[in-house]
Amino acid sequence: MDYVKLGRTGLEVSRICLGCMSYGISERGNHAWALNEEESRPFIKRALEGGINFFDTANVYSGGTSEEILGRALKDFARREDVVIATKVHGRMRPGPNGAGLSRRAIMTEIDASLRRLGTDHVDLYQIHRWDSGTPIEETVEALNDVVKAGKALYVGASSMHAWQFAKALAIADQRGWTRFVSMQNYVNLLYREEEREMLPLCAAERIGVIPWSPLARGRLTRDWDETSARSETDEFGKTLYAKSADADRKVVARVTEVAKRRGVPRAQVALAWLLSKKVITAPIVGATKLQHLEDALAAVTLKLSTEEIAALEEPYIPHEIAGFAPVRI
Repeated sequence: MDYVKLGRTGLEVSRICLGCMSYGISERGNHAWALNEEESRPFIKRALEGGINFFDTANVYSGGTSEEILGRALKDFARREDVVIATKVHGRMRPGPNGAGLSRRAIMTEIDASLRRLGTDHVDLYQIHRWDSGTPIEETVEALNDVVKAGKALYVGASSMHAWQFAKALAIADQRGWTRFVSMQNYVNLLYREEEREMLPLCAAERIGVIPWSPLARGRLTRDWDETSARSETDEFGKTLYAKSADADRKVVARVTEVAKRRGVPRAQVALAWLLSKKVITAPIVGATKLQHLEDALAAVTLKLSTEEIAALEEPYIPHEIAGFAPVRI
């Protein structure tokens, strides 16, 4: 396993981050494909054995049970000081006012709840899961600063939003002397490269770590186009990401297949190796519900694509509609 600094920080993370959205009590959320605790633990253990030290979850995943499962497994399989735990805040955790969002009230409530579920006194990276248009960004950034000063988080990060929104949040932190965002968890893969226009150049210029979610396009880059999985058949959010670009996306998947066949490796390794070839990318967040998914992710770290192969993979791509977060209406 290779390790790199997370953005401009001194924190070293593995080039692969294990995403834990797939681990939890399926009845407690919107992820019907989620693996229960007994099924999940071998993945966390194998990730550690493979050198992965970076684990990402969120308070909203399976009603908090993803955090619980991850916390117990890491306590059993690793020393706290050897792992980097990332979680997120924004999504609705309970009905009624103040049950979601990025207000000071929500952040202070949810960080304590996440720490209880994870069984730790701090998280290494606390991320805002989405932009909250109903809360002033100044309130959010100040609350995150206070979370860090209280020792409940070591660093703060952000997730899918417009580049101008992220630039505004960074500027406010700098102006007020508050804790700066060190990472961006956004939607980047061979089927969706719109982040290359503004967000990725911003992250490169500001030395922000980039940890993409859905690096394999929810499995679409790993299998024949017409093949389905239990997740693809029940993943309503995933369907919205690709419904309007199927014809173009099919050509990209075919190109991944060609490169993988020539290399004699699974398609997942090629798709991940493409991401890892980009200097701005720190660590793709890989979800695994079969151990082979994890083995492919580990192998991708050492798979180096040629300039010609990268160009071939990128050539069929066409512009896509913005996806992964709600566009601002003007």
